[in-house]
This record gives sequence, structure tokens and C-alpha cells, in this order.
Amino acid sequence: MLLQSSPLFPNFLAGSSMFPVTPLMLSHSFLAALGTQVRILYPERVPTGGAVLVVSNHRSFMDAPLLMAAVNRPVRFACHHYMSRIPLMREVLDFLGCFPLDTPKDRGRRLLQQVVQLLQSQQVVGIFPEGAASIVRETKPTDVGKFQRGFAHLALRAPIQDLVILPVAIAACQETTNAAFPLRLLSLIDPSEPLFDQPGWHPLVVYHQVNVLVGRPYRIQPSQREDYHGKQAQALVNEVTEACQHEVHRLLKQGFY
Repeated sequence: MLLQSSPLFPNFLAGSSMFPVTPLMLSHSFLAALGTQVRILYPERVPTGGAVLVVSNHRSFMDAPLLMAAVNRPVRFACHHYMSRIPLMREVLDFLGCFPLDTPKDRGRRLLQQVVQLLQSQQVVGIFPEGAASIVRETKPTDVGKFQRGFAHLALRAPIQDLVILPVAIAACQETTNAAFPLRLLSLIDPSEPLFDQPGWHPLVVYHQVNVLVGRPYRIQPSQREDYHGKQAQALVNEVTEACQHEVHRLLKQGFY
């Protein structure tokens, strides 16, 4: 399936009363503006309704609009704390429905509350389990960092019936990487992130040709929630995390053939 991008809008955030711009339309327009060729594989695997937790590899600022276009539903993304502190970026993220993570001290509890509220209203939530490390360091298109297990805890603790975790792989077949800005500049904006307290530049990865592969949905079973306590909880979290990371790895390899 080749992505058919919508035309650009002059005032893309405001739109008009006759043609209101939605986050999904903005994502298509953004990809069209960059001239990115997008191929979506296995779109039939995307649930057409219900609560969905999308997990994906993450290397570029383009990943969120790509995933939204692939899922073809509005996606509420958890984004890094520093993004909410930058003018204009803050407004764009708010329009897209993204919600910034809190500082590390308060992050876990607050994230659970936000995600549960969104999933209870049958929305799609996007999380990048590799965290910030995968986007602030230059990596190869075939690389996938170790998945942090927070999303698995969320999925098992959320009181949501028929919750689906949807693994998605982003395979950049052609891209360019430039130096965006010094990492230590971000440290001034968000001193709570240790990754920013180092020399070097934040890479800016622009995809020119990319395959987005939708994985097999992973459905959280009632029996898993019942067993999510004591010593069994950690084993279940590992099981969910490894299953989703393995699926992203598998799809990513396929995405380059």
C-alpha cells in the first residue's frame, strides 16, 4: 500500500471552518511536504476501533506522523519532557494530541494515569519503548535499541478490556542525517535528562524512502492481568516486552527486502 498524501494547507494548524485540519491530515501533509515515499505493509492488521497501544522503533522526528498515517487513526503520542518547553514545538505537539512525559521523578505514575484515561476512551496511544537514547544518538536504520519495559507494565495494569498492543517497524531505505543542534543546548532546556549532558550534536534524520510494517497484534488476556502480581508480574512483563521487541526486529529485517 502506497501512502496517498493530502495537499498542503497554508495555515496548517488553524485550517478553516469549511476545511478543518485534523492531526491525521497534518501528518499526511507533512510527509508530502518532505517528498517522502512511504510504503505501508500489512495495514489490514490495524484494529479499526477500540483501545490500541502502538509500539515502534524510533530514530527520527518523522516517526510519529508516519505511524499516524500507517494506523490511519489519530494517535496520542507520549513525547519527551523537553519538547513541551520549546515554543512553537509545544503548540504543534498540542495540536497533534501528544502529551509530554514528566520529569523522571514523577514520570511513571503520571504516565500510567494519562495512558489509562486515553485507552478507556478507546483511543490509540503511541509509545517509543527505546526511549530518548535512540533519537539523540546517530544509529543505523537496521538498529533497534533495547525496549524499556514500562509499556508492558502499562498494558498489564490498565483496566481495559480487549486491549491490543500493535508492534510497528519503521524501515528507512533511503535517508539523510544532519547535525541539528548541540545536545548540551537541550540540557539547558531540560537538565533532568542525563543524555543531554554530553558533547556532540542531536542528529536530524530525514527519511526519503521508508517502509512501515504493521506487526501482528498482541492482545492482553484476562488471565495475564490476573497473574500480574508478586513474582509472576516480572515474568509477564518480560514476556510482553520480548514478544513485541522480537516482532519489531522481525519486521525490520523484512522491511529492507
